Amino acid sequence: MYSLCSYSAGCSKTDQRYRSPTQPLSARKRWDREDLLAVNHPSVDIALITRLRLDAALYAPAPARAPHQKGRPRLGGARLPTLRQVAADPATVWTPLVVTGWYGGGERTVEIVSRTAVWYHGGLPPVPLRWVLIRDPEHSFSTQALLCTDQAATPLDILSWFVRRWRMEVTYEESRAHLGVESQQQWTDKAIARTTPALFGLFSLVTLLAYQLPQGQPCPVRRAAWYATPRPTFSDTLALVRHYLWTQTDFRLSLSEDDRQHVPRALVEHLAHLLCYAA
Repeated sequence: MYSLCSYSAGCSKTDQRYRSPTQPLSARKRWDREDLLAVNHPSVDIALITRLRLDAALYAPAPARAPHQKGRPRLGGARLPTLRQVAADPATVWTPLVVTGWYGGGERTVEIVSRTAVWYHGGLPPVPLRWVLIRDPEHSFSTQALLCTDQAATPLDILSWFVRRWRMEVTYEESRAHLGVESQQQWTDKAIARTTPALFGLFSLVTLLAYQLPQGQPCPVRRAAWYATPRPTFSDTLALVRHYLWTQTDFRLSLSEDDRQHVPRALVEHLAHLLCYAA
């Protein structure tokens, strides 16, 4: 199992995110030294993927101890050049790498350098890792680095998993904002374990219904004057499904008395449109 973490997320350590044992999870919390040590424990079958500072102190593996050698075992070997130095070195060999599904787009070619190293801090056990230094040939983003505590992982897997986190985090955020994930008024783990998968299933159901309802027509997109959204968001798909269910339902259990008032269809459509986004 792989954990995708981020510097910038401000969630607390008790903020548990929902994960599948067959796919990388998105922890979405602030990682620190304790997180690296936790995933490096022999009893934990998990690897962490996150950003790495370009000035991080990395070391070679500790040399093997000689027989009957006295003193405490070394935690690390010689100090390695920082990733900023590696990026600026003209002798560095950059390898082109094609990544699919680049943040909602298609394929993206980047240049990478990847090696293994050891990170450790005074008084803490060492953490072996693989780092990937990423450079954009088009110069649309600055050089950055990722680390993975699984040294056997390939650079393509590390970068693909890290890019995939954006879709996962958006799904969590939209489910929380519109379907109430993580805001259920429940106090037992079993109740949360029952309702949370149902809410994620509802997210998938709404997405599939919104894909089928337009019948070849584009999904209506609600745009603000200050923010032009070219593609529909989950709120647009949810509003489309609500509008269909509310306007297409035929109630045949009305009273026999004819007590109706004619309302213009344009007004009904306008009110239904407003309720779809306000609900």
